[in-house]
Amino acid sequence: MASSVSESPIFFAQPLARSAAPAIAGHRVELQLLTTLKCNLKCSYCSLGVGDVLGSQTQVAYSIDQLAAFAATHLAGKEVYVTFYGGEPTLNRPMMAEVMQRFPHWRFQLQTNGTLIDDVPEWMLQRLSNVLVSIDGGEATTDGYRGRGIYRQVLKNLRVVHEHFGGTVTARVTWGNADTRFEELDALLADDSPFDYLYWQFVADEMYGDGGVDKRKAVLRQLVERFFASTETLYPVIPLMGIVRNKLFPGRAQELYGGRTQCRVSSHLLNVMPDGQVFPCPDMLYEPAMRMGSVQDNWLKASPLQHAQTMPCEDCEAFAWCRGNCMKNLHRAYVQNDAR
Repeated sequence: MASSVSESPIFFAQPLARSAAPAIAGHRVELQLLTTLKCNLKCSYCSLGVGDVLGSQTQVAYSIDQLAAFAATHLAGKEVYVTFYGGEPTLNRPMMAEVMQRFPHWRFQLQTNGTLIDDVPEWMLQRLSNVLVSIDGGEATTDGYRGRGIYRQVLKNLRVVHEHFGGTVTARVTWGNADTRFEELDALLADDSPFDYLYWQFVADEMYGDGGVDKRKAVLRQLVERFFASTETLYPVIPLMGIVRNKLFPGRAQELYGGRTQCRVSSHLLNVMPDGQVFPCPDMLYEPAMRMGSVQDNWLKASPLQHAQTMPCEDCEAFAWCRGNCMKNLHRAYVQNDAR
């Protein structure tokens, strides 16, 4: 399962903080509750498809009372934004319903593959501020990763339930195919599309050779040109919206990240596994060294994914926009010395 929507890159002048800091920076907490590691699809790039992780925890092992105690201890005074995550989170709808009913003051978001969303009760859909739907581009690209017929099924389901959503719908694209075209991304924002926004995240794989980077840059140039083609309407592409925001409001990052890296895993993103263990990055849930807390045992410490002296970020021309935008890859490369 790919990660949920990231805050877009933001510039601020101060160097990245390296001193000891509280577990959560700023006033906001993004609490990703993995309702199950079970999934009804087998996407070829799934970040949980490592070893025996996917499907290993099918039931939530902590109680709602334990979650409430954890929140009272560590999240008090924070704006809590819950993302139901997985696996496929809608396979455990009773847990989603219980959390929504117990914590009515929290905001809620769903990250889903969209194949079962037409089975989610209307009252739950109305409580969602945003629904992130994993889709990989056009029909051929999506079905190539997810299975034949998935693209059409997802769009059909979204059109059935769209009027019941309480918030927006975001096409959450894992951009792994170097041959992804501008036209298939642009089509996700067409007038007849069920999506309100487009977001993408590049996947770490072996598809960056043989001109793969240049192909992606060509598509990015087209997206940028389309974004600035009109001053009357917004082309709702979240990464580009974020870059423009960075230029207009450079102090926003200090508020959101408390001087830590751009990547939320260093500041205020908590992934709670079904067994109650807490990790900062949804792509590193299988690494014991990444554990930063426990719901049952009611403890939480700062994320281990922080800026390190070995990371050459501040000498990079992209630093003002990136600010360490993926701590997983930076940690892999410059702390674990993984050259790939």
